[in-house]
Amino acid sequence: MGLPALEFSDCYLDSPQFRERLKSHEMELEKTNKFIKELIKDGKALIQALKNLSTAKRKFAESLNEFKFQCIGDAETDDEICIAKSLQEFAGVLQNLEDERTRMIENANDVLILPLERFRKEQIAAAKEAKKKYDKETEKYCTVLEKHLSLSAKKKEAHLHEADNQVDHVRQHFYEVSLEYVFKVQEVQERKMFEFVEPLLAFLQGLFTYYHHGYELAKDFNHFKTDLTISIQNTRNRFASTRSEVECLMKKMKENPHEHKSISPHTMQGYLFVQEKRPFVSTWVKYYCSYHREPKRMTLMLFDQKSGGKNGDEESFTLKSCTRRKTDSIEKRFCFDIEAVDRPGVITMQALSEEDRRLWMEAMDGREPVYTLNRDSQNEAMAQLDVIGFNIVTKFIYAVETRGIDEQGLYRIVGVNSRVQKLLGLAMDPKTCADVELDSTEWEIKTITSAIKHYLRMLPGPLMTYQYQRNFIKAAKLDNPEARVAEIHSIVHRLPEKNRQMLELLMKHLAKVASHHQQNLMTVANLGVVFGPTLLRPQEETVAAIMDIKFQNIVVEILIENHERIFKDMPASGGGQGNTQLNLPRRRSADAKAPSCSERPLTLFPTPTFSEKDKAVEKRNSMVVNSSADSVNCDSTHNWTRLNSLPTGDGDHDGLQLAKPSQPNSLQNPKVRSSTSTSTPLRKARALYACKAEHDSELSFIAGTIFDNVHRSREPGWLEGTLDGKTGLIPENYVEFV
Repeated sequence: MGLPALEFSDCYLDSPQFRERLKSHEMELEKTNKFIKELIKDGKALIQALKNLSTAKRKFAESLNEFKFQCIGDAETDDEICIAKSLQEFAGVLQNLEDERTRMIENANDVLILPLERFRKEQIAAAKEAKKKYDKETEKYCTVLEKHLSLSAKKKEAHLHEADNQVDHVRQHFYEVSLEYVFKVQEVQERKMFEFVEPLLAFLQGLFTYYHHGYELAKDFNHFKTDLTISIQNTRNRFASTRSEVECLMKKMKENPHEHKSISPHTMQGYLFVQEKRPFVSTWVKYYCSYHREPKRMTLMLFDQKSGGKNGDEESFTLKSCTRRKTDSIEKRFCFDIEAVDRPGVITMQALSEEDRRLWMEAMDGREPVYTLNRDSQNEAMAQLDVIGFNIVTKFIYAVETRGIDEQGLYRIVGVNSRVQKLLGLAMDPKTCADVELDSTEWEIKTITSAIKHYLRMLPGPLMTYQYQRNFIKAAKLDNPEARVAEIHSIVHRLPEKNRQMLELLMKHLAKVASHHQQNLMTVANLGVVFGPTLLRPQEETVAAIMDIKFQNIVVEILIENHERIFKDMPASGGGQGNTQLNLPRRRSADAKAPSCSERPLTLFPTPTFSEKDKAVEKRNSMVVNSSADSVNCDSTHNWTRLNSLPTGDGDHDGLQLAKPSQPNSLQNPKVRSSTSTSTPLRKARALYACKAEHDSELSFIAGTIFDNVHRSREPGWLEGTLDGKTGLIPENYVEFV
């Protein structure tokens, strides 16, 4: 289980549970800081002590192997898993080079030490400063509040009003500091995933240059390096999108804190001062109180905000009645009395303000609290999934595919908002829709693509519906790739008919866009970043929901890559639930460790000369596109109609490289060819991962490739099949039969 997400709304409650979650983030940050300091120390020792290089390298490798990443959320994407395993991968490579010495390490200080020190100084140190400020404001707020609540109600009204304003100012400042600190803590936790690993990757690349003995190992490492570079880039892109969303939410919280407070219709929570009567004297003790309306249960917890620790056990009782205290009946302000069914006597409580007392009174006397309306319900969308909507999207898609499918940054580059609004206004008006000529140079391609995305955002709800939003996210978190596809296949066919038709139209179009990625630079992963948050936007805007954006992107990627299977075929009975082992949710576990590149056999033969087709495959597998998130357009599109007849292309999908079986015996004698027994049937198979041939008897392919005439070879661990008229060997653990 990873670190819990810190919700901005919890900053206002400042509950014990929130403090505990915040403390877990602080401990992880301190752990990371100590580890980076140790890593920097080890790196400097490596540079300065060439004679002791072997010993220093072993310690360095051990440090990498022991450290484990902690991500926010209960599951990780494939990219995060790849990054999390990268440190262990690096350690394995260093251990293989343990006995080798080098006489020179150039630029090691620039590529390793300085970036890590910069990360500590600019990020972790900033988080520590924010913590000091947060602790200081916490103590100041609690002191001022206690002093304020001790004021006598008999003082002059002007004096009380001035005191109230002072407390409100201090409270607002405390809330702002709390929000900023939570934002900074989570930002640093996210940043370390790439700013920490990337310098290590660069350092290792430098080492390979100076190790002649490690030359062959460096070639094998290139497979993992490519996947890790793609994972880092994908994680960086997702971070940019996620950070902008979280920052936007934080700003909204600052501007309108009352609209975003987490007020439940069934629960009231917060701090109250309880009067405890003793002989000849009475004291007021601060408790964190929770009231549940259904069972009418009130729970009190003695908790010190300053120290962040509990001071006793919880006390709970059933509410009988609640009565407001008049100002002239008690010296304290904001007071009310409650009676309990299972506790004798009257309990007098003091709220933190008049508004706070009103909310407690409304909750306990059965009256409904005031809720903040959801923005989707306040602003009724204009767009609908009707004939006009389908015609608009179909017309726009046709224009994109015929005019600008090769334009770089397609769907990522934003059109001018006024032009987009004008185009949509004309297209959605029955009187003018027929006059819109998309072939005209008046409408740029970026205007049309932005109009598609804006139309989808104007729908009353996301195209893939609020109802199934969590189902899609859970499916993307499954550990087995085939199980993800099967579950998403099943959920798609539960969508309303019009939603599914529009989604099919959109996925066909995006698959065609992805097939031109070498020209437009929009791979399947990049399209997932652009359309994921629109097609699967959550109903409630929280930090935890923003952290799930990466899984929304994965869902869109799966839909694009498997659109023909998902929309043409009905799902298998059971809706993707047939194989329980495949549907195990993805968790952090060392049991599913992918084979290390250092465990793979070294190349036994010179790298063969590739055909033009193999070169193209290799180029596609190694391609990394640096695309940033579309801050305005991070949404989706879907359609259904005449584009069914348009050709589509499947996007690339580079999976983790699995360890190949040992080189087949037939490769040692090219004249010996493997053959199938007469009892082995000829079948088709699909590639699960990309593979580069290491001998001319093997086949090179990318993920998703379909092989014909597949049968077992005489060589253990190898299959033989045909691809584009060429017959060759295929690693058995790289494919599945279809």
